Order: sequence, then structure tokens, then C-alpha cells
Amino acid sequence: MSTTTNYPSASPQSQPPKKDYKNLVIGLLAAGFLGTWGYLLWNNNKQEQVQTQQQAQISKVSDEKGQLQKNFDDALVRLDSLTGTNNKLSSTVNERDGQVAKLKGQIRGLLSKNHLTEAEKKKAEDLIKELNDKVSNLEQQVAQLTQDNQQLNADKTALTADKEKLTTDLTSTTAAKQDLEKKVDVASTLNASNISVTPMHERKDGKDKETTTARRVNKLIIGFDVANRIAQTGQTDVYVCITGPDGKPISVPALGSGTFSTRDEGDKVFTAKVPVDFEAGKMKSVQFAWKQNSEFSRGNYKIEIYHNGFKIGEGTRELKKGGIFG
Repeated sequence: MSTTTNYPSASPQSQPPKKDYKNLVIGLLAAGFLGTWGYLLWNNNKQEQVQTQQQAQISKVSDEKGQLQKNFDDALVRLDSLTGTNNKLSSTVNERDGQVAKLKGQIRGLLSKNHLTEAEKKKAEDLIKELNDKVSNLEQQVAQLTQDNQQLNADKTALTADKEKLTTDLTSTTAAKQDLEKKVDVASTLNASNISVTPMHERKDGKDKETTTARRVNKLIIGFDVANRIAQTGQTDVYVCITGPDGKPISVPALGSGTFSTRDEGDKVFTAKVPVDFEAGKMKSVQFAWKQNSEFSRGNYKIEIYHNGFKIGEGTRELKKGGIFG
């Protein structure tokens, strides 16, 4: 039967085991280490994300600035191309050079900065757009000038062709005209007919007596008729060439003899030049007396008549020695 008492038992009681904190400490240290390492890892990842974002932002800004620079450079290339190939447009650009130079200066000033604010970037975009608008306007002028130039070239080509045709036509017309004038000139040469050579002795009383005795002849009366249907009315010269019995032309410069040009025989000596008042469409009778400052010789005298360089008639008359009563 068991009994209970409030007195302590005389027999020793068992002690609780001592707690071992070593593992706890190690665990706590490990947890702390892991936490620190995790924080460092997280922080490092965070910094890498920030750096990546910053680099992306920097890259974006650089790309935007590069694009602005490219747009600006493209506009300058377009402008240089226009002014370099069109002198007329170049003068137009020079008139606006102040505006263009101001725009280029403002754009270069903005693009020279390392970093652009949004406002500066917007301003650069607007300025480049304005520059491109001016270049586009100039390109339209170039297109118009090119079209005008092409039209002018076409007109010039047409005018040149017309001029060449006119020149050819004029040359042909001139040649035809000259040919016609030559034909008319030749055709207007007078024709001589009824040629007569009458040897005369002019007596002291002024009366003439026909004779064939050479020593009594002191003048030759030469007569002929001239006509031509197309020759114009007016005065013209007829050349009379007399060849003596010795075969030599009779020429007395003191009496008006000289030389003239023929169409077929070259220069020829003439004895007398006889002016003829010709009336178109009518026959004209011509007569003149040839007196020379020497005696006439016996033999045949040949008379040739020329007009317009052509021989138009010829006649012969013989002067005889004469008899006892000659």
C-alpha cells in the first residue's frame, strides 16, 4: 500500500540531460551565411538588372542620337547633290543660304552634345524635318527645271532640225535660183541676123560711095539686127571684133578698142564696143562705122559679133586690089 508524504525522499532523484547548443549555433550560423549569400546574390542580380536597364537606356539614347545624326547627314547629302548638279538651282540655294546655314548650325549644336534631353531631341527632329522640307522643295524645283530643260532641249532639237531643213531648202533653192538665173542669163543673149559689111569711100563733099577697092576704102559700115524674146528692155553692150587679112585682130585703143571676157574663148580683143538700146520683144537694127588710123589692106575682113560673152553672129567682106581706073 502506498503512502504519500511531503518530505523529500532520502533516495536521490535523476537530473535532466544538459542541452547541447553547438548544433543550434552551427545551424544559426549556416542560416545567417545562407541569408547573407542569398542577399548578396539577390543584390548582385538587382545591380545587374539596373546596369542592363541603364545600358539599354544608354543604347536607346545613342541609337536615337545616331538616327538623328543619320537623318541630318542624309539631308545634307540630298542638299549637296542638288546644288552640285544644277547651277541655276545653286543660285536659288545661295539666296536661302542664311536660312539653311542657320538650320544646319542649330542641328549641329544639338547633335554635338553627349546627352540630349527629350526636349532637345524633339527640337532636333523638328529642325531636321524643316531642313528636309526645304530640300524637298528644292527637289521639286529641280524636277521642274529638269522638265523645262528637257522641253527646251526638245525644242532646240526641233528648231535645229527645222534650221537644217531650211538651210537645205535654202541651199537647194539658191542652187535652183542660180541655175535658173544662169539659164535666163544665157537665154537672154541677143541673136544677130542680117549681118552686112559695106566698105565705103568717104569723099571730101561728105558723100559716101561704096567701093571694094582696098586703097579707096576709108571706113567699113557694119550693120546687123538683134532680137530676143525674153531679154529685158535697156541698154546693153555688143562687141564687134574685126580680123584683118593678116589674121590679126584690129585693135586701136585710141579709138576705144580693148579686151572682154567670153564664155568659151577666154579673154578676147575687140575692135569696137557698140551700145545698143534694146526694147523687149522687138527687133533692133544696129549700124556703126569703123574708121581706122591706117589704110585698109586688100583681102578678107572677118567681122564677129559678141553679146553676153557669146558669139552671136559672123560675116566676111573682101577688099580687092583694084584695076587701072580703080
